[in-house]
Amino acid sequence: MGTQGRAAVPGPGGPADSPAPAPRVVRQRRRRRGLIALSVALIAAGGLSGALLFTASGQRSSVLVVARDVPVGATLTEADLAPASLALDPVVKAVPAAKRAGLVGQRAAVALKAGSLLSPGQITAVSLVKTGEQLVGVALKPSQVPASRLAPGQKVLIVSTPDPAQAGAAAAAGKPADPAPVSKTLAATVVAVG
Repeated sequence: MGTQGRAAVPGPGGPADSPAPAPRVVRQRRRRRGLIALSVALIAAGGLSGALLFTASGQRSSVLVVARDVPVGATLTEADLAPASLALDPVVKAVPAAKRAGLVGQRAAVALKAGSLLSPGQITAVSLVKTGEQLVGVALKPSQVPASRLAPGQKVLIVSTPDPAQAGAAAAAGKPADPAPVSKTLAATVVAVG
């Protein structure tokens, strides 16, 4: 058995006597062509700038890296340098791989570590030991090492102090006593610390 819907119809003198309200008309929105054009232009500009950023970040430069450790002052050989392709920020100063042949025979101005990017300031054509200078190794006890860390290129003053134990041993051996030992100073430049 089906159910039929019934509607109550008001009788005379009821609310039906009043005029029925006009149906609400939904107003159609007016399309603003200028706003649509502006949004399409902004979307296109965003897509274009994203594409440019993607292609710029993918550009790689062929540069030189250090293939093996090179001590400060050592002459660079062909085996010390290797080409690499990297995406670099324009601020980074790197040596282009095309200049590899011109670098062979130059010297390392600082200690170069394998795998590091080579920059122009790390190499020099000038010998670190100039005319009239000598390269001398200095062995220091832990108590003789300066409190601040030594670095290549740093100017230092080497003070040679006589060992009082040696003077006492010479006197005990019956050797004539030397006049009072005098300390000697020598200005020097640190080339390498190891």
